[in-house]
Amino acid sequence: MATADAAFAGHLERVGAGRRRRARRRAIALVAMCALLVALMATMLMLGNTIYPVSDVVAVLAGHDVAGASFTVGKLRLPRALTGALAGIAFGIAGSTFQSMLRNPLASPDVIGIASGASAAAILSLVVLHWSGTATMLASLGAGIATAVVIYVAARGGESTGGRLILIGIGVGAMLDAVVAYLLLGAAEWDLAVAARWMTGSLNGSRMDDIPPLAISIAILLPLVLHLVRDLRALELGDSAATALGVRVDRSRLLLVVAAVALACFATATTGPIAFVAFLAGPIAARIVGPGSSLAIPAALMGGCLVLAADLLGQFAFDTKFPVGVITGILGAPYLLYLLIRTSRRGGSS
Repeated sequence: MATADAAFAGHLERVGAGRRRRARRRAIALVAMCALLVALMATMLMLGNTIYPVSDVVAVLAGHDVAGASFTVGKLRLPRALTGALAGIAFGIAGSTFQSMLRNPLASPDVIGIASGASAAAILSLVVLHWSGTATMLASLGAGIATAVVIYVAARGGESTGGRLILIGIGVGAMLDAVVAYLLLGAAEWDLAVAARWMTGSLNGSRMDDIPPLAISIAILLPLVLHLVRDLRALELGDSAATALGVRVDRSRLLLVVAAVALACFATATTGPIAFVAFLAGPIAARIVGPGSSLAIPAALMGGCLVLAADLLGQFAFDTKFPVGVITGILGAPYLLYLLIRTSRRGGSS
């Protein structure tokens, strides 16, 4: 009996040690990602045609008037940095929520057609209706949500809801991309540049007025996702297992879909569809923080870091300045191809 008790105590100690190691790794990773996000924002505020020292940037942020820096940092660079960070955070949360809920790394808003719906509405408003600003943002937001509703309603029911949702979403996205191509064919020459810049995903022209809707959506919807973390982790085991664990599957999935779609649509409406941020943030965060914990916060921080880092590369790493969506597309496309090849080989071997 004493031997059995000692063995059981040793097992409990090993389990506890493993949990402490995972918790320590997660804490270190979160601190590192927070520091990286702050460092990238600071770099964006300092770099440009004129490089300002940290003291000038801090003075501007504190509300002091600094010749030259007050306008450049406060009116141009700060909105760009805040918009990029918040959009990346929203895309990261949305992508990791879809991927965890549907148990598929392909299940991100830009892959399953939601971003295509927002893009189609924005292009329609820009090149046909000649709207701009808030009207385009609202059209993009409404169309993205409507696209998600159509995909969700068409896919729900049965055990393979997640797989059907991805396939239907890809099909809907392809149709909407064809609509966008048709609209661009008939667009006036002066509208094409605006439409192309928006479609690639860009932080150019970011304004402080565009930030509050995105910030408020994150402040409301991130707590909802965190509240549903237990249900989300149960859904990763499958609908039957989640139901056995007491999760109301349809209700939880609907709330998670609404939260993730709204975050993706608010971000898309603000910056355009920045390619592959939602797709990449979750997997990268998962490798950094390790298994056994929620990815909402790590994916949010990683999404912000990806957008800011890509924007810095697009602005300063090449002779020509590129929108942030071009850089994230270059980073994300090879990973998408890798996933498709791996998934195809697994399917063929099963």
